[in-house]
Amino acid sequence: MSDILNTILARKAVEIAERSARVPLAELAARAVDAPPTRGFADSLNAAIAQGEPAVIAEVKKASPSKGVIRAEFHPADIAVSYEFGGAACLSVLTDVDFFQGADAYLQQAREACTLPVLRKDFTIDPYQVYEARALGADCILLIVAALDDGQLVELSSLAMQLDMDVLVEVHDIDELERALQVPVPLIGINNRNLRTFEVSLDTTLAMKDAVPKDRLLVTESGILVPEDVARMRTAGVNAFLVGETFMRAEEPGEALRQLFFAA
Repeated sequence: MSDILNTILARKAVEIAERSARVPLAELAARAVDAPPTRGFADSLNAAIAQGEPAVIAEVKKASPSKGVIRAEFHPADIAVSYEFGGAACLSVLTDVDFFQGADAYLQQAREACTLPVLRKDFTIDPYQVYEARALGADCILLIVAALDDGQLVELSSLAMQLDMDVLVEVHDIDELERALQVPVPLIGINNRNLRTFEVSLDTTLAMKDAVPKDRLLVTESGILVPEDVARMRTAGVNAFLVGETFMRAEEPGEALRQLFFAA
C-alpha cells in the first residue's frame, strides 16, 4: 500500500469519528432509509453498452494530492449538466475533503442538476460512510481493495446493496482482483495507475480483463486521454470507462467528453 493511501486512511478514520460524534449512526441510518430511490448506476452503464455506445462515468473532481488544484472554477451543478449533454452514462463525484478538496454538497449539487446516477468517490472503510452515501443521494459507492481486508469488503458491499446502491470495487493487480471477485458486486474497476509508482499504463486493464467474469462489468480507470485509447480498449472488449482529469482541465467538460468518446 502506498504511503499516501496510508495517510488518507488514517485521516479518514479520524474524520469518521468526528462525523459520527455530530450525527449518530442511528440518525444517519434513518436518513438513509428515507432517501429517495436510487437511479440504477450499473443499469445505466449496461444500457449504454447495449446500445453499442461506450459507457462513460464522468468525474467531478476539483483537486488531487499529486496534481493540486485541477479546476479552479469549480461548479459541480454546471459540470454535471455539461456531462449529461456530452453523453455520460453516470457521474463520479469526489467527496473527500482533506486530500481532494471535495465535499458532500458537491455530490448533492451535481445529482440535483441532472438525471444521471452518481458514484460517491471517497475512501470508504466503515459502515457509517455507506449509510452516509445513501443519505446524500449516492447511487453507487467505491470500495478500494487495497484499503480493505476481506471482511470489510463483504460487510461494506453487502450493506451498500441492502440499501439499494451499486458497488464499484477497484483493483490494481491480479491479487486484488481475485479478492474482489469474492464479493458479488456488479462492477469491477481496474485502475491503470500503479499505487506505488503512480505510473499509468493501459496494459494493466488489458492484461487483467480476461480474468474478469462475464457477469461482471469491467470499468477501466485512469489514463484514457485520446480517442486512440478508447478505440484500443473497445477493440479489446472493454466498453466502460471512468475518466476525470482529462475533462476537468477542459473549458467545457461535456464537450471534451464528446470529443473523446463520440466524435469519431
